[in-house]
Amino acid sequence: MKLLHLDSSITGDGSVSRQLSAAVVAKLRAADPAIEVSYRDLVADPIAHLTLGHLPAASPESRALLDQFLEADTIVIGVPMYNFTLPSQLKAWIDRVLIAGETFAYGPEGPKGLAGDKRVIVALSRGGLYSAGSPGAVLEHAETYLNAVFGFIGIKPEIVLAEGVAIGPDQRAQAIDGASGVIDRLAA
Repeated sequence: MKLLHLDSSITGDGSVSRQLSAAVVAKLRAADPAIEVSYRDLVADPIAHLTLGHLPAASPESRALLDQFLEADTIVIGVPMYNFTLPSQLKAWIDRVLIAGETFAYGPEGPKGLAGDKRVIVALSRGGLYSAGSPGAVLEHAETYLNAVFGFIGIKPEIVLAEGVAIGPDQRAQAIDGASGVIDRLAA
């Protein structure tokens, strides 16, 4: 089995999303020590923002990124919510894997996802409270965006959420504990 692990937080060791994505990978590795893991830190090793010259047909690097995604059975992504959405570093990667004819196709009934054989686990952290029912819910555009784009290519992502991590140390610890419990319950 092949696992692709991505992190997109700019905060390094202090990142909750990095901590959670590492815990997800550790759980999956413990269940299958033979798992082949590829890792990319999208901050330390960024991908250029999309231009016509970066489409997989024109760019060996983009083709390699798409192929790495296509070859992976499981993708684990550490995602912090910045300014109500995901980091631009992650968006640049997403732009390389949402490719017509590769991960989705258009047909008479509309778009059809072609990547439904993959498992995507998103370790998402949010500084404030943005879950349904909270006053900030209308400003949440990270989880909704990731559900939409992965759904578009046929994947229902599993979300591990820690929210309110910037409210204070007690809330941060409670959010991490809650997300760790979700990780413990993930299928291996």
